[in-house]
Amino acid sequence: MKVLVIAHGHPDFSVGGAELAAFNLYRSLQRHPEVERVDFLARTDQPSVGCGMIGLRRPGEYLWRQDMHDWFLLRTAYANGMYDALRAFLRLKRPDVVFVHHYAHIGLEMLRELRRELPDAFICLTLHEYMAICAHRGQMVKARSGRLCHSESPEECAACMPERNAESFWLRKHFIQKHFEAADMFVSPSEFLRRRYIAWGIPAEYITVIENGQPQIEAAPAAESPALRTRFGFFGQITEFKGVEVLLQALHLMRPEVRRTLQVEINGANLEHQEPKFREMIEKLRAPLVVEGSLRWVGPYEPHELPRRMRKVGWVVVPSIWWENSPMVIQEAFCCRRPVIAANIGGMAEKVEHGVNGLHFEARSPLDLADTLTEAAGTRGLWERLSANIRQPISYEECAKAYLSLVSW
Repeated sequence: MKVLVIAHGHPDFSVGGAELAAFNLYRSLQRHPEVERVDFLARTDQPSVGCGMIGLRRPGEYLWRQDMHDWFLLRTAYANGMYDALRAFLRLKRPDVVFVHHYAHIGLEMLRELRRELPDAFICLTLHEYMAICAHRGQMVKARSGRLCHSESPEECAACMPERNAESFWLRKHFIQKHFEAADMFVSPSEFLRRRYIAWGIPAEYITVIENGQPQIEAAPAAESPALRTRFGFFGQITEFKGVEVLLQALHLMRPEVRRTLQVEINGANLEHQEPKFREMIEKLRAPLVVEGSLRWVGPYEPHELPRRMRKVGWVVVPSIWWENSPMVIQEAFCCRRPVIAANIGGMAEKVEHGVNGLHFEARSPLDLADTLTEAAGTRGLWERLSANIRQPISYEECAKAYLSLVSW
């Protein structure tokens, strides 16, 4: 079996959850006895690769210079990269199986070209977010009000983005669905996302749930410092959708004598790339907390540094203000046997069982999060009970085996 894994980024340049999931699948397939050869094709914007062209990164790994011309219809900017470079690459490799982990920054045309050049291959598309459903950055958050969006329709989408009419959203949906017909199977890392896509139009029998694989980390000692029970950590990108401001607001809402018994660490990057208004809000919230000592702004980290940093805290907080799908940080926390405090919506509520391996709080509510942090730090025996209930996420190898089980001949 010859396999090709396609992703919208290479971990050498982009360490998002989908990129890491795709690369880890590729590495695991290299060790699988049924796989004769596996290649990894990752989209890049590196200037060392010509526009639309495909270049070698290292043996088995290739960079494809691509970008989007039309984000509304998810169409490529470099058509020659589809009609020339990709076709030539597929003719050379002739994979029997293609696992596509995204079309963002690449273009939907890729799916059509895969089927055109590989009519007998098994093509599987993993859906990591709601981009096909929602034209507003795939977030399913209302463009003007910022409210959560619970369903899509041409009329609702036109009301959300009035610069386009309902007919254009109807056409967009059917344009995307037509390209999706090139895939034999779809994978969702969460049941929540799967149900959203079934409601959107993918037949239930053609989409299944496979969680992203995780490394097998040595279990932490059974007895740890009691101080960990009052230490909370945020890990991930600092953007307007990840909810860091909700966490900081929650700290401000606590009584000072309670807040000073806690310590919150922010491990994250890319604040400098956000809008000025958002940066100013975060700075206004964090500055007095840092001076007080209840907040430590630790900064960005490399993937290999995550376990060490995560073991310095007792709880991992996931306060995202959108639905999320299957946040990698939740699985990473469970690998380190750290209970998770998560917003009670989307894939977060699915992955974290309230009172079993973590706690829920009312999404977007700093007040409820403040109460939950207080409960977590002050309830005797709660951390120990939740930590003991954590189950190890599936390994990279188990994930690869699950993907290969989908292949039909």
